[in-house]
Amino acid sequence: MTGVHSLLPEGQPGLLVSPVFGAEPYRGVEDLPAYLAVGGYAPLTMRDRLLDRIHAVGLRGRGGAGFPTAVKLRAVRDAPGRAVVVANGEEGEPGSVKDRWLLRHRPHLILDGLWLAAAMTGAERGFVYLSDARAEQAVRHALTERPTGLSVDVVRTDPAYVAGEETAVVRRIEGGPALPTAKPPRPFEAGIGGAPTLVANVETLARIAVMRACPDAAAAVAGAHLVTVSGSGGSTAALAEVPVGTHLKVLADLCGHGRAGAVLLGGLFGGLHGAGWSDLRLDHDRLRAAGGALGCGALHFLLPEDCPVAVATEAAGYLAAQSARQCGVCISGTGALAGSLAAMARGEADDAATDRLRRWSRELPGRGACGLLDAAARVVSTLLAHFPGRIAAHREATCPTCADPAPHDGRRFAVPVP
Repeated sequence: MTGVHSLLPEGQPGLLVSPVFGAEPYRGVEDLPAYLAVGGYAPLTMRDRLLDRIHAVGLRGRGGAGFPTAVKLRAVRDAPGRAVVVANGEEGEPGSVKDRWLLRHRPHLILDGLWLAAAMTGAERGFVYLSDARAEQAVRHALTERPTGLSVDVVRTDPAYVAGEETAVVRRIEGGPALPTAKPPRPFEAGIGGAPTLVANVETLARIAVMRACPDAAAAVAGAHLVTVSGSGGSTAALAEVPVGTHLKVLADLCGHGRAGAVLLGGLFGGLHGAGWSDLRLDHDRLRAAGGALGCGALHFLLPEDCPVAVATEAAGYLAAQSARQCGVCISGTGALAGSLAAMARGEADDAATDRLRRWSRELPGRGACGLLDAAARVVSTLLAHFPGRIAAHREATCPTCADPAPHDGRRFAVPVP
């Protein structure tokens, strides 16, 4: 069971207690009258004013990289050709549910954000890209309730870790496989049909729509994040909206993981963090300084009795299995990382194996067409940095947890959509 929570402070002018979840997050699919009642689809008279507001409050994309949204919007607007906008709702991270929740329950919020993005970039064509059947049904129904004035197509793909990468999105919409392509060009330069294309995460678009409806609360809206919190052993999970800077300990306590001994950050992209994890704050820059990454905002907590080597082995194995198998360095790199971790888990790794893992984790990032190889390398580098004692113990005795390895299918990290 996954709960829905808001940790945002009350009393901010013009700000609902949970602006992205809405007033009744458990009600089901929000229909058009309910969305209009909270200021949805308000006319946009001055597109540049909204774009300036997005820049002023520093809204970052919520798909994983945290790129400044205003920079992306302006790049698409200023590129030659008629722009295209895409709402990207394909959640590749197995531990994240925020995008599917938004598409299933608040499709009008996403379509409103897509329409606003089109208005700011001059686009006349848009797409909603997703892999979830319930989300697709909700979006298609919302489009019948209120056409946005924008030509919108819904494109469904098969779920995969790399299917939401922006060049994979463009490739799939154009009729190809949902696999990344070499860059440059990036979609904002030449995307769908060669046109400048904005590929925006659905939470990013949702926040743009809320900022339009609640301009006085724009800074608070831009500074909040949807996070998916889970833990080992099938324990309680949560989808929460929280302010930037929230201590991870607060989020752990929210789901009963307060005694956790470690955390896996950013889905599988932010790496493992051990001692001192409770002092970390939910913030792109602070987590980067600590050697991690916020990514899509998924947090998976480990109990003290959990083995971080087992978790890293499963994560790397899953990433190796999810490789697009287009880049030789990714195929060999993820395979080598996963294989060496599996040997470590079996108690077969020596000092030379650990040294190889350390070298690979330094040399491999940035060499693939997408972030999958980077994620696998970060899992390894953070395991080595934070758990040297546990690694040494695997060379001295058989680990009871690792003796019964879990399948590399991402099941450990999966969270039900509330």
